[in-house]
Amino acid sequence: MSEHTHPHPHDHDGDHDNAHDRPLSGPALRVKALESLLAEKGLIDPKTLDEIVDTYEHRVGPRNGARIVARAWTDPAYRQRLLANATEAIAEFGFIEPHAEDMVAVENTPQVRNLVVCSLCSCYPWPVLGLPPAWFKSDAYRARAVIDPRGVLKAFGQDVPEDIEVRVWDSTAEMRYMVVPERPAGTEGWSEERLAAIVTRDSMVGVGTVAVATGGGA
Repeated sequence: MSEHTHPHPHDHDGDHDNAHDRPLSGPALRVKALESLLAEKGLIDPKTLDEIVDTYEHRVGPRNGARIVARAWTDPAYRQRLLANATEAIAEFGFIEPHAEDMVAVENTPQVRNLVVCSLCSCYPWPVLGLPPAWFKSDAYRARAVIDPRGVLKAFGQDVPEDIEVRVWDSTAEMRYMVVPERPAGTEGWSEERLAAIVTRDSMVGVGTVAVATGGGA
């Protein structure tokens, strides 16, 4: 565990701008070449691969994690189970098998902010948060989050006061982390479904917080 930062505050918003208009290069080109070769040899079905990607990117995404956070906010007993043994608590939803992937949930409080990184590669809890964003896999984020976490949070628009502790959690192939963000004021009495709708992917990685839109919700 250590402290870490991010490149530019808007880098994560523009990663996909005109993505289909840019030629492939580097890792993306190698992945495409490998996919084409495997499909040509009949080892994979491109349609099935597209369906898997679509499931994690659009249908699953961070919505699973949002449901977990909303349950933790509304059910004190579940929150305790989640913080004590996230793997088993998450398995209660059926998102992962009890021993398939070791998960740890860390909780933001008024005194502590948590930030998740994978400094060696880009290990990420796909069943809970979907596909990792491009910035999470970038060298800039992976390097800065470890050595300058306050700088990373500031780049994401989060100016954390010095009296608040910042903890960095470095994911590995054996252990993945997710952040339970603070529940925003003004959400008392909200249903789990309504709460889950305001939980963002960035808040569960630790680079963002959860806010209630002006004017309230449904």
